[in-house]
Amino acid sequence: MSEARTVTVRLLDKEYTISCPDGAEAELLASADYLDAKMREIKSSGKIVGLERIAVMAALNMSHELIKGREQSRQNVEMQLRRLGHKIDQSLQRIDREQSLPDSEAPTEQPPENCS
Repeated sequence: MSEARTVTVRLLDKEYTISCPDGAEAELLASADYLDAKMREIKSSGKIVGLERIAVMAALNMSHELIKGREQSRQNVEMQLRRLGHKIDQSLQRIDREQSLPDSEAPTEQPPENCS
C-alpha cells in the first residue's frame, strides 16, 4: 500500500496543504496550477468577488469542460465506428458479388511474377 504525501499548493495566493498518494504529487500540482489559472481568469473578469464564489465558478466551468470533452470523445468514437461499419459492409458486398459470379467470370489470383 502506498503512503500518503502532503503537498502544498497555491490557489489565488493562498496556500493549501493537500494529502495525496505517493507518486501522485506531479498530477496534484498540475491540477492545482490549472485550477489556479481558471480561478485567476474568473477573478480578472471582475464579475465575481470572493474566494469561495470564484472557486465554485471555476469548478463549474471545469465540470462543463469535462462533460463537453466526454461528449466530443463519445461522438468521435461513434463516427469511427460508423466508418468502420461502412467499410465492413462494403467489403462484405464485394465478397458477395465475387462469390455470386460464375467461375469463368470470377477474378483469379495470379501467382507472383517470380514464381514458377
